[in-house]
Amino acid sequence: MDALLAQFQKVIWTYDGDDLDADSTGITRRAWILLDVICRILEPAERHYIPSNHTMRNLDVCRNIYSQVRSSEQNHPWKLLDVLHNALNFTLTAVQVSRDLARLWYSTQFFWTTDPHSPEDFDWLVDYLEYVYSDDQKAAFDILLLLGVMKVRCSPAKQYQFFKSLIACMDSHMPHDLRHAALRAAHSAREEIASIDAIDDAELRDMLLTEFSPAILTAICPQPGATLSDDNPDCFFHSDRDLCYLELIFALARNSNWHLQLFRDHHIDRCISIIAQCYLSRHAFCLVGILLRIAPERLSVSPLDSITEQQWWDMIRRAWSHAFQINDDIHCFEFLPVLVEGTKRYMQIAPEYDLKELVTDVDYVLRALEERRDSEQGEGECVTVAVKELRTVASDMLEKLVDSEDVINP
Repeated sequence: MDALLAQFQKVIWTYDGDDLDADSTGITRRAWILLDVICRILEPAERHYIPSNHTMRNLDVCRNIYSQVRSSEQNHPWKLLDVLHNALNFTLTAVQVSRDLARLWYSTQFFWTTDPHSPEDFDWLVDYLEYVYSDDQKAAFDILLLLGVMKVRCSPAKQYQFFKSLIACMDSHMPHDLRHAALRAAHSAREEIASIDAIDDAELRDMLLTEFSPAILTAICPQPGATLSDDNPDCFFHSDRDLCYLELIFALARNSNWHLQLFRDHHIDRCISIIAQCYLSRHAFCLVGILLRIAPERLSVSPLDSITEQQWWDMIRRAWSHAFQINDDIHCFEFLPVLVEGTKRYMQIAPEYDLKELVTDVDYVLRALEERRDSEQGEGECVTVAVKELRTVASDMLEKLVDSEDVINP
């Protein structure tokens, strides 16, 4: 497999951008067609070869082909578009990025390159996406997959165009694979989107708030209210898909400039509607992170009023099971003081076994805080103090519950 991969990698490196119609022998054309065949062989055998470390070199070839596609000298650009798609597909396959929709949401599916590059090196992908998404949605899927798993950033000059294309790809009329790939790409860019007040381009800020925000919901709910089977990609709740969605909204909710828009575009309604399905700790942590942060800015008549105390407590209890992973996520760490206050507010209804579990989880968090380099100074110290105080309060409540049961059942 490794030899096969290396041989066909040479094919795309030796292409000099000439018109394929000038290939009198047909050798080059056959080689490019074979790229599609080799991808089909490599995809199911991805564990049996070493991933390519020539990502940027492969992408440079793809960029050269794209330049030929857009060149006025090329009489039949659609022929080169097939070549370009095969080359892009090969680039993904060579680094073991699966095009299987079932693996789209895997956060571990990514590749990196040691080759030097700048955001401008990927601007052509944004142009390519805009060029093909309405006519070649398979190619658009691959572009979005590449942008998502590489976590690449285009230059500031291309940001407006990039998000405009994402909005179009998340439209309800688009196929689910394209909508979901666009959501995955948006998830990879969530830090930039969340920092909307730091965006200098007023037109881009307005588009993100008024067009991009509702498009996020369309990506997962193209037919609001429709009843679909659980195996349908657009079913009401999909664990991996909705975790991607919740992580994106969690990032937006960190910035108060997004709060009103999240209400207006029914993201808060969506979050509340899936409370019962969010029984896994990561889902619950993001859900609580969204709802607790947005609660102080609730409207006069707020959907948050529909959440019962028991629902609040169940979400918070599950969230603490994930909270110890603060070393892997700075935003998890930043949210701890808010989670502490929310826990104090709703823990009064907690039964004994929940309190025992809470104390255990808080102990894990305290150990993780001790491992953080900055936990003894500044903000880190404040977070540690808050969590320790919660641990004391929870332990005292647990002790009182145990004592009261001993009195009732001596």
